[in-house]
Amino acid sequence: MPAVTPTETTSLTAVPDASGETRPVAQVATAVHALEGGGFPVRRPFPGALDLQQTDPFLMLDQMGPVDYAPGQAKGAPDHPHRGFESVTYLIDGEMQHRDSYGGGGVIRGGDTQWMTAGAGLVHSETPTEAMLRDGGRMHGVQLWVNLPRADKRAEPRYQDITGDQLVLFRNESGDAIVRLIAGDLAGVHGPGHTHTPIIYAHATLEPGAHLALDWPKEFNALVYVLSGNGRVAGQALGDGQVAALGAGDAVVVDADASADAPLEILLLGGQPIKEPVFSYGPFVMNAKQEIIEALDDFEAGKMGSIPPRTN
Repeated sequence: MPAVTPTETTSLTAVPDASGETRPVAQVATAVHALEGGGFPVRRPFPGALDLQQTDPFLMLDQMGPVDYAPGQAKGAPDHPHRGFESVTYLIDGEMQHRDSYGGGGVIRGGDTQWMTAGAGLVHSETPTEAMLRDGGRMHGVQLWVNLPRADKRAEPRYQDITGDQLVLFRNESGDAIVRLIAGDLAGVHGPGHTHTPIIYAHATLEPGAHLALDWPKEFNALVYVLSGNGRVAGQALGDGQVAALGAGDAVVVDADASADAPLEILLLGGQPIKEPVFSYGPFVMNAKQEIIEALDDFEAGKMGSIPPRTN
């Protein structure tokens, strides 16, 4: 997988195993399959079997693909509004074009992350690039929705474009597990993403038989999602498309199956719960029903703007 992967790991910072109390698995859920946008396939581990108390401040996680498109087949998400949260797109394979009514956007490629703070609201689109449409290819990524606290739900929209070379990489002591830190503080390392609420967002690759034990803030929740492969989280078996919500403790422990013929690819997610009322309707996430009605009215009245037509 073309996500940022060093040819050798010896130059990466080595992090010693955590020595604290291992966080046990409280619940395991399996992602459901769905079609989104213009018809691209996703696997969605939450919301659903996991409730907001376990995932707060995270609202939704979609694994997009992996899917191999023939020329002319690639799909995306046409114009749609957002308000009240952040949508974080981490692309592992492929190319994607983002455009919006606020003047933001751009192209992201394998290893890149686009962090969009919708805040007060905008209209947004995510589509394959002309090259992906013309040539086809593999599309694989994840989109994470991060809630905004009440004080920031009407913030001015903004973008963070985090290219793959900005991710902070480190390894375990044996060098058979690497972690790509997108946001937050983990194992004494600081990620490039700027967040409204303290979170950890990372992608880890564990070679067969690898052991990864990371210190984890006690006040954060903790989630481990398997992008591909098989392994164990705190001794509990976890496979492709499954998510584990962890209980109390201060260490996250993951082991890849020694007999596997491919690495274990996981997302590590954690955050400080916002603990505020959540009222959502489609792409609007606010604190009360009246605020959702206002969002709908503003969108229908054109107050969130429109994406200008392409000029080339």
